[in-house]
Amino acid sequence: MSTDKDFEIFLTAPPGLEAALFAEIRGKGFRQPKPVPGGVTLRGGWPEVWRANLWVRGAGRVLARLDSFRVTHLAQLDARARHVPWGHVLRPDVSFRVEATCAGSRIYHSGAAAERVEKAIRETLGAPAAPDGEILVRVRIEDDVCTLSVDTSGEPLHKRGYKEAVNAAPMRETMAALFLRQCGYDGQEPVLDPMCGSGTFVIEAAEIAARLNPGRARPFAFEKLASFDAEAWQRMRAVNSRREPAVRFHGSDRDAGAIAMSRANAARAGVEALTEFRQGTVSELQPPEGPPGLVIVNPPYGTRIGDKGKLAPLYRALGQVLASRFSGWRVGLITSEPMLARATALPFLPTEAPVPHGGLRVTLYRTAALP
Repeated sequence: MSTDKDFEIFLTAPPGLEAALFAEIRGKGFRQPKPVPGGVTLRGGWPEVWRANLWVRGAGRVLARLDSFRVTHLAQLDARARHVPWGHVLRPDVSFRVEATCAGSRIYHSGAAAERVEKAIRETLGAPAAPDGEILVRVRIEDDVCTLSVDTSGEPLHKRGYKEAVNAAPMRETMAALFLRQCGYDGQEPVLDPMCGSGTFVIEAAEIAARLNPGRARPFAFEKLASFDAEAWQRMRAVNSRREPAVRFHGSDRDAGAIAMSRANAARAGVEALTEFRQGTVSELQPPEGPPGLVIVNPPYGTRIGDKGKLAPLYRALGQVLASRFSGWRVGLITSEPMLARATALPFLPTEAPVPHGGLRVTLYRTAALP
C-alpha cells in the first residue's frame, strides 16, 4: 500500500463479466479502472473503497490491496508479512481471519501460508485471530508473487439487505445487474420478467432507474477497520440521488408464492411503488401499457430445476408469445442449454462466453428490438 490515499483496489466479478463491470465502474468516475481476470482494478484511497461498496452494482466484493512482493519460501513470507503496517488498516480489538490460495509457486501449501501471515499479524498488532473473524485478510500467491488484501465488504455484495425470501436457484443481484447492463439497460425503459421468482431482475432494474445506491441498506466490514472515518461515511451515505422514473417495472410468475416473495422484497427495497407483480402463465403474458423496453428472463434450465426435455415446450411458448405480442421490445434470456434457447426461435444476436452461475455455466442470449 503506497499511501493511504493511493493504493490498488480490486472489485471481483464472475469470470466472463469483467468487461461489464469495467463499463459500470468507468461510468461512475473511478480512477484508472482496468479489467483483469476475475474483476477490475482501480486506484484510490479509503473513500473510494467506501464508495465502491456503496455504489457499484456488479461487484461481488471490494478488496483493498495492502502489499505485493516476490516470495519463494515460508520464512521469507513471514518476514515480509511482519513489515506490513497492519496497524494502519486493522484494529487490535477486532478479530480477523486469513485465507490463502497458491498457484504456480514454490510456496504451494495454502494452509501454511495462511498460518504465517496470521501469526505475523497477531504478533505485530495483537489482534485476535478466529475462524469466524470479523475481518478477512486474503493471501494470494501466484507465480511466486504474494498479494495481501483485506476484504472491505464483509458479506458478499449481492446481499443488498432487502431480500429475506428467495426461491429455488436465485440469480444473484450483482450478476443480474451485469446482465441488465449487457442488454443495454440504462434505467430509461420498462423492464418485464415473465418468470420473476423472487423479483431480482425487476427490483434491480427499478433501483437502477431510481438511482438508489445498492449498498444503502447494509453494513460493511470496512466500518471495523482502523482507517474508518464514521463522520465522512455518514456524509457519503446521506447524499440523496433518488429520482422518480418515468416508467414502471413488471414481473409475473405462475407461482403465487413467488409473487408474494417479490412484492415483499420490493417493499423492503423501497421500490414497491415502481414495481408491479402479477400471477400468470407465459401464455397469458401481455406487454404493459407504454413504450417498449426489455424482457429479461432466467427460466428453468433442466439441469437446475425440472427436466430439459419437458422444458422445450415452455421455451417454445415463451418465444411465440414474445414474437407475436412484444414488437419493439428487446429480449435477454439466460440459460445453460443452447438447445432450449434455440427452442424459442427468437432472433438472438451472437453470444458472449458462458459465465459460472450456481455450479453451471450460463449464457446470456440477447435480441435486438423484435420486429
